[in-house]
Amino acid sequence: MKRVKWEATTSIRRTVEEGTEQDAQSVRMIIADVRKRGDDALFDYTKKWDGADLESLRVTPDEMADAVKSLDPVLLKDLQEAADNIRAFHTLQLREDIHMPLQGDSYLGYRFLPMDAAGLYVPGGTAAYPSSVLMNAIPAKVAGVKKLVITTPPSRNGKIPAGVLAAASIAGVDEIYKVGGAQAIAALAYGTESVPQVDKITGPGNRFVALAKREVFGQVSIDSIAGPSEVAILADESAYADEIAADMLAQAEHDVLACAILITTSEELAAKVEDEIERQLKVLPREQIARAAIEQFGAIYLTESMEEAVEAVNQLAPEHLEILTENAEAVSANIRHAGAIFIGRYSSEPIGDYFAGTNHVLPTNSTARFSSGLSVEDFQKKTSVVYYTKELWQENYPKVARLARMEQLEGHARAVEIRNK
Repeated sequence: MKRVKWEATTSIRRTVEEGTEQDAQSVRMIIADVRKRGDDALFDYTKKWDGADLESLRVTPDEMADAVKSLDPVLLKDLQEAADNIRAFHTLQLREDIHMPLQGDSYLGYRFLPMDAAGLYVPGGTAAYPSSVLMNAIPAKVAGVKKLVITTPPSRNGKIPAGVLAAASIAGVDEIYKVGGAQAIAALAYGTESVPQVDKITGPGNRFVALAKREVFGQVSIDSIAGPSEVAILADESAYADEIAADMLAQAEHDVLACAILITTSEELAAKVEDEIERQLKVLPREQIARAAIEQFGAIYLTESMEEAVEAVNQLAPEHLEILTENAEAVSANIRHAGAIFIGRYSSEPIGDYFAGTNHVLPTNSTARFSSGLSVEDFQKKTSVVYYTKELWQENYPKVARLARMEQLEGHARAVEIRNK
């Protein structure tokens, strides 16, 4: 892990390889194949890449019920409580329709309407992610989405992890399909004999999933092109090195491309954190993954002042930002760019990942400079409404006609004038 003295000219924005042109071409071929062959293509790809020879793609109600029964009751209660927290926070994001009265009965308005159908991609691979189910599904349900569909890759025996199915049941997901990868994104975007076509696709995945989402954007809406997960920790001499190291490794164990950065004013703290990371790595079950991430994308940036440290954070625009300083809440007021901010020692990033209620689907690769985390609004459309009475039309149609003719759109002018009868 590198240690660097930060200067105003230091660029710490992160860029990650999003896949080669060969990867993109492979994804285009998969999408075309799914559009042509539908379910047959999904069965073939699931057997080829997941090793599962399926008879049906859809998870049955019995499979859902069995998963809920098989889960430890304490863990099931924890999932339910996390879901309640997420639902409560996201319910606050609902917007009321806008009604702006004009002259007489005339008005302008804005209506917030849910999408008809959404597809949620839940990754498989080295770990199962029930938390991703809750974070994607609950905002959609709160928004009022009518049909909520999950696609997720099965294991070789054709099973989906019980935790994922239990979370889906708690969140109110309508349908689940055993298919992953670019082929799942294609199925959600265009529909097959089994998988319904949706209006929006959300959820993280590998580079092939990300490339597929990019390819189908326009046919459907997507949440974002998410990169590997990342955390930045802003700390001073008051912070505890062992806690910082643990928080950095919590992010690093996600993926070999995950990023964990410490930005600090204390050289003594930086040295202690380096020692702690090495000590804790040796006893971490996912040591191999976390060590690769720390060695490739871990870093400590030393600044002369807290003002410089804040400037470095705003330049980085991290997905997750922990503030472990004296007066942490006051320091947080100066942060302009971060996907989510965790203030103080007891607000470590996993609290938000799993339980607090905020969403953990957040902008990566410094895109927090211009984008936000997943919310209820991502599953709603905004429709403007215009209602002019005859009286208000009579007062204003000559103005509209003049403006139209200024743009040489005679048809527009005539369309308002023809009503003058």
